[in-house]
Amino acid sequence: MSIHRRALLKTTALSAVAVATGRFVTPAMAEGPIKIGILIPGSKSDHGWMESAYNGMKDAEARHGNKIKVTYIENVKFADMEQALVTLASKNELVIGAAGQTQESVLKVAKRFPKVKFSIVGPAGQPTANVSQYDIMQAQIGFVAGAVAAMLSKNGAVSYVGGYEIPAIVNTGKEFGNGAKYIKPNIKYIENYTGDFDDVAKAKEATLAAIAQGADVHYNILNLGVRGMEQAAREKGTKMIGSYSDYCADKNPLYVAYTISGVGFMLAYAIDQIVAGTWHPEYKQFGLAMGPRAAGISICTGATPEMNAKVQEIEKDLLSGKIKVLAD
Repeated sequence: MSIHRRALLKTTALSAVAVATGRFVTPAMAEGPIKIGILIPGSKSDHGWMESAYNGMKDAEARHGNKIKVTYIENVKFADMEQALVTLASKNELVIGAAGQTQESVLKVAKRFPKVKFSIVGPAGQPTANVSQYDIMQAQIGFVAGAVAAMLSKNGAVSYVGGYEIPAIVNTGKEFGNGAKYIKPNIKYIENYTGDFDDVAKAKEATLAAIAQGADVHYNILNLGVRGMEQAAREKGTKMIGSYSDYCADKNPLYVAYTISGVGFMLAYAIDQIVAGTWHPEYKQFGLAMGPRAAGISICTGATPEMNAKVQEIEKDLLSGKIKVLAD
């Protein structure tokens, strides 16, 4: 079941009153399915982070059946996140913030609902009494993406577009550049930030600027803003490496590869833990160490045996610590 923004604003007022009177200090937990609430800040159809989270939710629902009852809210602006989380926490045993930008609001709301369990997918951060934080380790897979971009670039120039200029997004961009230079030390690397994960026009402008400087392979940490990058790449005949999920089967001519960042895998992990009765506050790193469902890269076209071998070598060196990347 989903709650959209209009319904959210209506139910939030009721939730706020209930919290003020103490009626919803704990969620309703009558016998029956485990109630789980999920906040997906962006569009579940963005072909990126949010869609990966949604797919992880659907996977968990399919596997656990009537053992769980899931309610999700999507497309919530930062200013409304706290209210959305209060609504979910009032009615559920587990609440999941399905992106790093929910971290601040989750930690705040969790203090008001000490008997509710919370999990945050994406950020690095220490657990609290009732909050788990799952680190996607984006910088690690960004390094691999940069290496692949360098191997596939014909012009000797690659680019990255990030949304918010926050540590996890900036560090991913830096490591994308480092990965490219690991393969070709003299490669040109162009980095831009739009200040918004969903602004299509700004993402297109940033990509066109990079193309003007010679970039012919582009990577991103965006949501709906990726549509602007696609427009620029299509107009100028350049290529992209997609984020979060493997969509090579779509055979989109714009994309030469996709990284797998396991957003949905992490969300499903939280649900699996609550169903198994093993959920506990923890800081858990995912990334390459958790296997191909958590992190990796799929090259759609143009891969050679030598390229595949190099990617495997880089992943092995990242796991061993021989190659070190910035922390999220």
